[in-house]
Amino acid sequence: MTSTSTLPSGTSGKPSSKRPLASSTMRKVSLRNIGAHKLRLFLTVLSVVLGTAFVAGALVFTGTVKDSFNGIFDKTAIGVDTQISSADSSDQAGVPNTVVTALTENKTQLGINRIVPQYSQPAVIAKKGGGRIQSGGAPSLAGAYLGPDQALNPADAKLFPGGAAPQPMAGDTPSPSAPVEAVINKSAAERGDLSVGDTTQALVERGANSRPFAVKIVGITDLPGATSGFTLIQFNTATAQKLLSDGNSVGSVELSAAPGVTPQQLRDRVSNFQPAGTQKNLGDQFKVQTGQEVRDDAKKQVNSFLNIFNYILQAFGAIGLIVGIFLIYNTFSMIVAQRIRELALLRAIGTSRAQIVRSVLLEASIVGLVGGLIGPAAGIGIGAALKTLLSSGSTGLPEGPLVIGPTPVIASLAVGIIVTVISALAPALRASSIPPVEAMRESMTDGAQSIKRRTIIGAVLGVAGLAIVIAGTTQTGNGAMAVVGLGALLVIIAIVFGAPALSRPAVKLLSFVFAKPFGKIGQLAQTNAVRNPRRTAATAFALTLGLMLVAVIGTFGSSFKGAINSSVDQGMNADLVISSSQGGVPPAVANDITSTINGIDKAVGMGMVTAKVGDDTVHGYAPRPAADAEAVSPYTMEGNASSTIPDDGMLVSANTAKSKGWKVGDTISMTSVDTSRGPVPVKVTGIYKDTPFTKLISLDWMVGPQAYEQLMPTSLQQDAVVLLKVKPGTSVATVQNSVEDLAKPYLAIKVQTKSEFKGEAAQQIDTMMTVLSGMLGLALLIAVIGIVNTLALSVIERKREIGMLRALGMSRGQVQRTIYIESVLIALFGAILGTLMGGVFGWAMMHALRNGVVTEPVIPWGRFVVTIIAAAVVGVLAAAWPAVRAARTKPLEAIADM
Repeated sequence: MTSTSTLPSGTSGKPSSKRPLASSTMRKVSLRNIGAHKLRLFLTVLSVVLGTAFVAGALVFTGTVKDSFNGIFDKTAIGVDTQISSADSSDQAGVPNTVVTALTENKTQLGINRIVPQYSQPAVIAKKGGGRIQSGGAPSLAGAYLGPDQALNPADAKLFPGGAAPQPMAGDTPSPSAPVEAVINKSAAERGDLSVGDTTQALVERGANSRPFAVKIVGITDLPGATSGFTLIQFNTATAQKLLSDGNSVGSVELSAAPGVTPQQLRDRVSNFQPAGTQKNLGDQFKVQTGQEVRDDAKKQVNSFLNIFNYILQAFGAIGLIVGIFLIYNTFSMIVAQRIRELALLRAIGTSRAQIVRSVLLEASIVGLVGGLIGPAAGIGIGAALKTLLSSGSTGLPEGPLVIGPTPVIASLAVGIIVTVISALAPALRASSIPPVEAMRESMTDGAQSIKRRTIIGAVLGVAGLAIVIAGTTQTGNGAMAVVGLGALLVIIAIVFGAPALSRPAVKLLSFVFAKPFGKIGQLAQTNAVRNPRRTAATAFALTLGLMLVAVIGTFGSSFKGAINSSVDQGMNADLVISSSQGGVPPAVANDITSTINGIDKAVGMGMVTAKVGDDTVHGYAPRPAADAEAVSPYTMEGNASSTIPDDGMLVSANTAKSKGWKVGDTISMTSVDTSRGPVPVKVTGIYKDTPFTKLISLDWMVGPQAYEQLMPTSLQQDAVVLLKVKPGTSVATVQNSVEDLAKPYLAIKVQTKSEFKGEAAQQIDTMMTVLSGMLGLALLIAVIGIVNTLALSVIERKREIGMLRALGMSRGQVQRTIYIESVLIALFGAILGTLMGGVFGWAMMHALRNGVVTEPVIPWGRFVVTIIAAAVVGVLAAAWPAVRAARTKPLEAIADM
């Protein structure tokens, strides 16, 4: 047999327990062994690179976006010493005018230099040629333009040459014959192909009377740090007050401090200030912050989101690394098996067990070091690709240079080395236990140690894990999910221990279909696949883990889609659904439809309500008209209560009534988001039963029109959706076309049939599932590399066997088919095991998640079948190169190598 590495010259062949081989000599052995097998080194390093690259890519991308956002927020609220805004982000009413008046009257006492009221509302703008300017996930807002002499930060008022400040509009409402003057930010102008002098359409999305109106672009602002998708249209302050406010409040108040007053002092004075006629300090009613605190708060919110995104990306990188562990473990196990005589000879001439362990771990460290060094380079590419993909105008993430710090490099190096060394530890310990007498044997196998003990451990853990999973399905909620997760983890560990014993009967069963038709060739492939069950199990488990996660995700997706379809079918009687792709639907849409379109039986706008009950913010709906709510979205009352929503009262869902302790006859004191309004008493007149649909849309309670008007200021009123029921005998398609024509000026309005509404929801879920499965493709890619690596090393290990078969008359094609069938058997074993596990875990998790929306898990059997077929194809592709290499084995050279 030809050794897989060469002993350094000058090494004594005499065994000596007193004089083991020097460490430097063992280092030379390790380095020469690596250098002698560059292909093996490449395949093993590649698995490390793929895992570490995702870790580095996540750090590079999130670091870049975080730096870009920080750069934007560093330019926010410049010149603002104190800002007053709503205490709760869900409170959209802002700050009452009475507060602005009180601050103005006490400017000197408080140390205020200037007071600048700010107005803000969601808005959309039409681009040249029609259609709205897309902002992606970035805000699309309307506000007030302040000139350099008014703005606390003159940079916010900078206009490009040729622009001018907008003038007040004529009258109290926009007129079709007189476009409202406005300025827009540069990014929006570029995306909308708009220039100074152009006339387009705009829409403020909130407000009971909000309708599209014509605007004339009189200037373009150069806002510092505007994100790629951010859209801002600004009007004259007087115009903004009419369009964006109910006249009783402003969005926020910005203050500059008088000379000698610090921002902190001004904040504290304003926070402790109690306007005349009130019983609370401003700090107890509103959020009072310094400009720096505003910037820090904005950074904190974005960084929290980016950290979650970072954790998700790194979770997929961790999955890839876990799968890579099995590849590295398998590779080093086979390396040890192939070097058994060499290692035994080293033991015979005096090498200690510790030196053998260090030698193998040195090889692993080098592999991890190389992979860890290449990983950041690949990670930079991943980070740049994510940035390019997500930092476009369609997503709203900011533009900025790629930020590459030391963290991704250090993390990749640490992860790469640690993971590789841990993966190689067991093979290293196995190598150190090789007795010197093995040097005189012909065996090149790893001894195929007994798997009885690990099978027993696997069986015990498997039974315990399944019992815990079943126990978790008897309950619902986060606790039940945690129990199912614990049981699933135990089952996965059980499979790691028990897969070798399971592989033999499983492969033999698969052979009846995929190997037996090929006769002796198939039988030989089956024998090769089960001759070393631990190796087969380790190779297949990488694929098992990846496809298990894909199956779990698939089960989640199909269950949620099934839940949405059934809940909409059962809980919605509407023929058409009107919604907005940007935010809410202006109430005027429902009014226009009712008054202008024939064929409409019912048109119900589901007005959104936000209020305070005590210290809690609660959200509900106000169907308009309330009398038609039951016709488009039926609900069943408990007891003998009336299903009619009273003008000044409310109906409550059973779950909400239970959680809040509300009962029929109770009067709930609600407070409007407009703090200038007093408490609104709302009486509970009935409790309706929860259904999957009420759970789906969070229909916790419904109030009547009078309560709605008292709770929601006119400027904040908007509908979540408008539900239309067509008159019997009227074509739904005809009505849909008419509604689409009417809604077109509203820019962001969608008009869908019930089927289209469900289809869009299903498509969103499919898109998310595809993205997640695509990211799991990293683990599957590593698993495929593992199959390639195992087969390639197996071909080397069986070189003499293949040569003997070739000498006995086996053709090259037959050799290739043997490798192909062996690969397919291994791939199918891993795929079927992973798919079954994923299906069981997905079913159990969805069963534990039953919350009224998802009532029953839905198993995507069709997708599972496609996955298993794809695994067979992957097995063939993975075997292509090892099969060709095996077929090129020269019989005489192989036989001579004995």
